[in-house]
Amino acid sequence: MDRRTFISGLAIAGGTVASACGDMSGSSTSPAAPNINRGVKRLRMVTTWPANFPGLGTAANNVAEYITAASGGALEVRVYAAGEIVSAFEVFDAVADGTADLYHGAEYYWQGKSPAFNFFTAVPLGMTAAEIMGWCEFGGGQQLWDELAGQFNIKPFQAGNSGHQMGGWFKREINTLDDFRGLRMRIPGLGGNVLRELGGAAVTLSGGEIFPALQNGTIDATEWVGPWNDLAFGFYQEAQYYYGPGFHEPGSCLSVGMNRGVWDGLDADHQAIVQAACRAANNVSLAEFTYQNGIALDVLRNEHDVQLRQFTPEMWDRIGEISEQVVADTGRADPFTARVYESYLTAREKMMNWGRISEAAYMAQRERVLGGQ
Repeated sequence: MDRRTFISGLAIAGGTVASACGDMSGSSTSPAAPNINRGVKRLRMVTTWPANFPGLGTAANNVAEYITAASGGALEVRVYAAGEIVSAFEVFDAVADGTADLYHGAEYYWQGKSPAFNFFTAVPLGMTAAEIMGWCEFGGGQQLWDELAGQFNIKPFQAGNSGHQMGGWFKREINTLDDFRGLRMRIPGLGGNVLRELGGAAVTLSGGEIFPALQNGTIDATEWVGPWNDLAFGFYQEAQYYYGPGFHEPGSCLSVGMNRGVWDGLDADHQAIVQAACRAANNVSLAEFTYQNGIALDVLRNEHDVQLRQFTPEMWDRIGEISEQVVADTGRADPFTARVYESYLTAREKMMNWGRISEAAYMAQRERVLGGQ
């Protein structure tokens, strides 16, 4: 593909290059063609994902390819899977200290550094994919995220979204609230806190560790993403009961974090390319997950006899009560997290009011009219 055509494509995919998530939104010009004579700047991206894993690993690959292509090779990004340079949960520190230049991952993995990071991936009963994009782009979320990550020498971007996630894979049916007691489940972030309040034991594992843990009985259940990624990992082989929808991650934002010194050292045109590449990858990711989840769900049901289940209304009522309390407690952890929490709540309320009379109402009527087809 011609580089100028590619840059134009990035601008279209992102709305405009200037409005890509970041701190250059005041600009109204497209990036200038980079001067190749400045030489090649090679960047290393570490990720929390297995190599080339569908949707997650490939979102990281897309960011790297878009940056490299749009810069005419002046920025050359190489992707390293979890474990190739550092382990999955060490990528944040690797970028913060300059061991690597960028990471691709999920911000709630860094909640030990600040609970505010949870709000930039997903929280129970939180924002959908479209809503978290809206908050970051237009509701002040990006500015708060920049301030938060900046404390750790990192510049963050939205760079993928898996959309709504399923409730998880279970080796046994979950029919009552009592069935959560003693349940050992892989579930990170604040969703894990909700499970603990239900009497279960939440375990945090990277993607590559989940299937062996199911297989050897270390865990009884797991959430991961949705049908597309879950099929790829083969969870149906160890747990036949597939519950949805999930309460814990209604629209999970994936992120790129760039070492702040590396970011500040880029020319303005290269900064614009990085921003636009992340935004384009974000849009492509959500589109791909939305389509591929539908295809994979058919395979799981029709070829692997997976049993679809839903949590009961009684469970949802209790999960809802706990979720709001867990998120509120997190939001009060410290003054900065409180600012993030209040901004998040305000944006969620406004977008829920619109969603209630738009997509939610439409989806209910579409299901009523077409659901039997």
